[in-house]
Amino acid sequence: MSWKEDGSASKLERFRALVQKQFGQNLEKATPANVREFMLLCQQSLLGATSPERLELNESKTTYEEILKDFFVRVLERPTEEALITLWLMAFELSFYQIEQHTSERLQALFGDVEESF
Repeated sequence: MSWKEDGSASKLERFRALVQKQFGQNLEKATPANVREFMLLCQQSLLGATSPERLELNESKTTYEEILKDFFVRVLERPTEEALITLWLMAFELSFYQIEQHTSERLQALFGDVEESF
């Protein structure tokens, strides 16, 4: 999976085509599970990682708040298309994570804690 340089199409056009190929024209095929898989592939492609093995981050920030601030500062420094793709991916992942959490809570309310049953 890659949306790097390959001709006359812009990075955003290639990314849009990749998303539509993966999830359909209107994202009708998107589910929390395949969004999570797509995000892993995107991270590997963006970071140049060849396998899903452990990734070592040399992060100087110590709190989640500092990490988020640093992320948003870096996004502002990126070229427009890259910033848009980065923010879209973040929003997409967080939205489907929320769907997954909401579904999990609804199922737990219906079926209770599975561990208590055993």
